[in-house]
Amino acid sequence: MRITSLRAVAVAFVLASSTVTISGTTAAAANSNTISGITDGLARALAGELTDHTVRDTLTKLAPVTPVDVRALDVRGRLGAVIDKANADLLAAKGLPAGAARLSEVRLGSPTMVNALRQGVTPLVAATPNDDNAKTFVAYAPGGKAETLPTATVPRQPVLFVDVDVKTATRLGLAVIDRETARHRKAAPALTAQGGYWATQLTSIRFKDVEEPWFKGAAEIFAVVGGFDLNGDARTDIVDMPYLDDENTTYYPNQLVIHWNRYKYNAADIVFMEDDGDTNYLQLAQALIAALAYLTDTGAYQPLVNAILQAMPGSWWTDDPDFVDACYTLTQQANDTRTCAGANGTVSVRPFWVSEL
Repeated sequence: MRITSLRAVAVAFVLASSTVTISGTTAAAANSNTISGITDGLARALAGELTDHTVRDTLTKLAPVTPVDVRALDVRGRLGAVIDKANADLLAAKGLPAGAARLSEVRLGSPTMVNALRQGVTPLVAATPNDDNAKTFVAYAPGGKAETLPTATVPRQPVLFVDVDVKTATRLGLAVIDRETARHRKAAPALTAQGGYWATQLTSIRFKDVEEPWFKGAAEIFAVVGGFDLNGDARTDIVDMPYLDDENTTYYPNQLVIHWNRYKYNAADIVFMEDDGDTNYLQLAQALIAALAYLTDTGAYQPLVNAILQAMPGSWWTDDPDFVDACYTLTQQANDTRTCAGANGTVSVRPFWVSEL
């Protein structure tokens, strides 16, 4: 899924140029292999296996519109080392702990390809393009011969895409962000009223103006909530939204997104982001830490989104696929439906009392 608006903000959160060490790993090291390069190499290796009729038969039976582990097609056991190396490289490229999960997966580009695959049409294998605006992509025929295909229309020939398991990556990545930002946060006691505290509940959410190319897999949406903690320091909290899959669809999560006992002022902002597969969570955590270091408590609330924009050099104001939208100045008393700043997101919120047991 691809959601487009206010793209400049995203660059503040996906700063790739620094090599500051976080937990013993450098962002530069995590960037030594790109997601596209890793998945392209795995696509070539898998295409080489498709000359084997047993592998082709397995693929035909699977017809995986829903993603499956790449190992499902390694029926001869010849790709084990290649797959293990790709998974290790993917974890590093996404800034995730080594050995945390297997992230490589494969899927058919479109449900319309299932019949052709089952009728024996020769399949191609490709890495999923990270660029939603790509005009062409490279696919590999059985044996590994490269072909260039346009993205404008869905091919009649089945295309098997090697992709990243973004659901797993997002879950692990948000834990990385929470851990790293917490390490750089001064200790501040949570302000808890007797018997509980107030939170903001997200009762519905909807995004529009979504460009979802046929070749892209599902994206994972998450939110960065920003405000000032009880010490007066800027802080962020990460909220996973794994249910958010489709455009022009209203979801009713009843999810708690802001916990007001953590904040000094009666105002907070929410920035919605997505992982299309190429998000590096270690760099994202690093960017948040760097941006928040510029912010000081002036005795009055200042929007976190604006402050980050002002802190970022103009050279970083470029198109980025990972920003969705931002909602400014949500308060503890907010009980309404509002459109976010980029007019892509519409959210309904209400106060929610979290009582003690």
